[in-house]
Amino acid sequence: MNAFPRVSVPLNRILLASLALAVGAVMSGCFAVAAGAGAGAAVAYAKGRLETNLASDYNKVCKATQQAITQLEFAKISDKKDGLKAEFLARTALDKKVQIDLTKAGDRLTKVVIHVGLFGDQEISQAILDKIKANL
Repeated sequence: MNAFPRVSVPLNRILLASLALAVGAVMSGCFAVAAGAGAGAAVAYAKGRLETNLASDYNKVCKATQQAITQLEFAKISDKKDGLKAEFLARTALDKKVQIDLTKAGDRLTKVVIHVGLFGDQEISQAILDKIKANL
């Protein structure tokens, strides 16, 4: 005699579907992907970081990032830039740390990584990216 009751196939499917939905709900807070507006570029938000590639010259993206920090009225902490990489540090009015990293990925391609606060803030990160794009 088996100690475990036999579970019908439909119940197994319901349990599997419920598990898939639960995993999906948990994962949705950690990872989201959306299509970039107009450029067709992918924007990924994972582990508190927004990442995308902009089809624009590295130096133009650096300038647009500096303008975005000023326009959003963030307190500028520091900026470091060389020919291949740049790092911008700022703070929001609520004292959240904003870090924007730019990497030259080609003649007209720049990788952008934005991280806000300790655990990330997708809404603020997206607003920063939108402002950078508007300045290009």
